[in-house]
Amino acid sequence: MLTYLLVDLSSIAIPFVFSFHKGLRFNENWYALWPALLIAAGIFISWDVLYTHLGVWGFNPRYLTGFSLLNLPLEEWLFFICIPYACVFTYHCLGLLLERDYLAPYASLISWFLLLSMAGGAVLFYERLYTGVTFACTALLLLLHLRVFKSAYLGRFYFSYGVILLPFLLVNGILTGSFIEEEVVWYDNGENLSVRVFTIPVEDFVYGMLLILANVTLYEAFKARRASREKGNG
Repeated sequence: MLTYLLVDLSSIAIPFVFSFHKGLRFNENWYALWPALLIAAGIFISWDVLYTHLGVWGFNPRYLTGFSLLNLPLEEWLFFICIPYACVFTYHCLGLLLERDYLAPYASLISWFLLLSMAGGAVLFYERLYTGVTFACTALLLLLHLRVFKSAYLGRFYFSYGVILLPFLLVNGILTGSFIEEEVVWYDNGENLSVRVFTIPVEDFVYGMLLILANVTLYEAFKARRASREKGNG
């Protein structure tokens, strides 16, 4: 069965088609999107290769095409393009549809709460590779946003992440064994907290936030760089 491939392609299909919609014009931001996707994918795939080698997680051949590179199935490589594409598209669309940034007044508070929670979790569960590293990396990225980048878009990011959680539950639910006989992706529960939301490890929610925020961070950086260049030329 080609379950994982279908999940990837289904996730990107509608966002890709609607990228050319006259009211959305997401394709006009591809100059920022594709470098962001490729850089983030390079980082997360390297992490993925290592953790697959260490047995922190792995893949059920029953649901794969059988093609692999660096011990990662083709579908896993596509995951880091298809899912971030769909998520950044959602972030872009919500930015257009909602003129007001409803969470802007609370963005700093939310960020500090998440940062301290993630940092505390990383310290408490440092011996669990999935939990400790994911929590620590998320805390570090949030700290960079608060102290270095001083990002003005975190409110919109948190709102978008909240919206994305619904399809996230469906996609990750399928990958972790909901709705199908076996899981597509399996986990060594010795390397996580063994706490699941339905079939989804709780760490996946943090990993998902880290993945999306990394892509949005790079996407916004490339957009800001072009805007600065155009302003300078003007």
